[in-house]
Amino acid sequence: MVETVKLFIAGEWTEGTGEGAFELRSPGSGEHIADIPIAGPDDVNRAVLAAREAHDEMRHWSAFERADLCNRIAAEVEPLVEEIARIQTLEQGKPYHAESLADIEEANQYFLNAAEDVKRLGGEVIPTSDRNKRMFTFHRPVGVWAAITPWNFPVTIPLEYIGPGLATGNAIIAKPPLFTPWALLKLAEAFAAAGVPKGAISVIPGAGDIGEMLVTHDGVDAIGFTGSSETGRRILSQMGIKRSIMEMSGNGPTVVTADADVAAAAEAAVYGAYYNAGQVCCATERVIVLDAVHDEFVTHALRAAEEVRLGDPFAESTNMGPLNNEATAAKMDRHLADARERGAEVLVGGSRASGFATDLYYDFTVIDRVPEESAVAQEESFGPVLPILIAPDDEEAAAMANRTRLGLQAAVFTSSLKKAFWYADRIRSGTVVVNDSTDFWETFQPFGGAAGTDTGWGRGRLDEFTDLQTLVIDLN
Repeated sequence: MVETVKLFIAGEWTEGTGEGAFELRSPGSGEHIADIPIAGPDDVNRAVLAAREAHDEMRHWSAFERADLCNRIAAEVEPLVEEIARIQTLEQGKPYHAESLADIEEANQYFLNAAEDVKRLGGEVIPTSDRNKRMFTFHRPVGVWAAITPWNFPVTIPLEYIGPGLATGNAIIAKPPLFTPWALLKLAEAFAAAGVPKGAISVIPGAGDIGEMLVTHDGVDAIGFTGSSETGRRILSQMGIKRSIMEMSGNGPTVVTADADVAAAAEAAVYGAYYNAGQVCCATERVIVLDAVHDEFVTHALRAAEEVRLGDPFAESTNMGPLNNEATAAKMDRHLADARERGAEVLVGGSRASGFATDLYYDFTVIDRVPEESAVAQEESFGPVLPILIAPDDEEAAAMANRTRLGLQAAVFTSSLKKAFWYADRIRSGTVVVNDSTDFWETFQPFGGAAGTDTGWGRGRLDEFTDLQTLVIDLN
């Protein structure tokens, strides 16, 4: 059965004013699962106007009132978790049992976290040179945000903006991609049920034209973006004088040192490469292995690869589903062809899998002796591939780790605390995880980028959704 989905704008469900509808197909089955209305300029303008009105109301709410709203939303989401997870699996392709259920449960935590954090978002009293002056700081909401988010985490990433944004008194216009808008639109039912002020949250899926309208709209004060560095650079060039939070790609390395627990390193690296079929900004995109433990690492990696079960994303045994779209699969094709041409050895996989309903299923792939200049080592593959590079020593491993402009989250495996700090001091990455996968994630974790990426999570995220206002009082 094909679902007819409506847009959520200014607290109401609407057909949209654009022409026609987007035919949403499941990457797992290839079936036509929903029709998504095409938004137009009138929809964007209506959402922005309603957002400005909602912000004018909510900016005067107390932190406790906003926290209560976030808690009410979380309570309304809870009974919808299984249905939202089912829709996410249908439209995105990630395994329902192994990933989607946990995804939605974790995403809901962003409302609960924001509700707690905003009650502790205080200012400070600043000393002055004049004994008759008193100086204070306050956190004020920025205003109307456009959150432009990708298809790999259709609910989690939008809520990373919506939760703290709402808690600090901002209004949020979420623009998910047309590939994966349905789950977030389903979750919008919880916004309505929780009594979110009309316009405080709108969900307008669309292609690049809708994103550009929001980015350049005079009524939008700030942009939150998660996606490719190419798109991020285009947004930065278009948005003018607006606040922004940007997370633009990652190619974080996993370094396996000579004193590492090699079996644990291999298992974590393989997990980081196949989780969500590798479609994660902090996936294991390349493994830099010290020559002394290379052969041992390969043995353990091949053993861990045997545990990857590619299949129907609704089957309980499946822990890796299809890629979401043809562009991502084609990029995998290109990267693997380039690696082969440069002399890399494909040990496992290396091509699209046969026998499935669509051509988006890709065999989990392990490539050894990957030249550093190859595309799979230099770019974000965003697919289920584990490229293994060899370094002669720690100095060269650290240098290799830094020869990219996509530093987001790195991992280092070592049994030496001294060496862990040595690498952390040298690797240009927002996060360095020691003895765990680059896919390590906590909702409370500060998550920043380096070398071309820029974002901040954890408690600091609320700061980014506010302007700092200073109040000076003359007691005379």
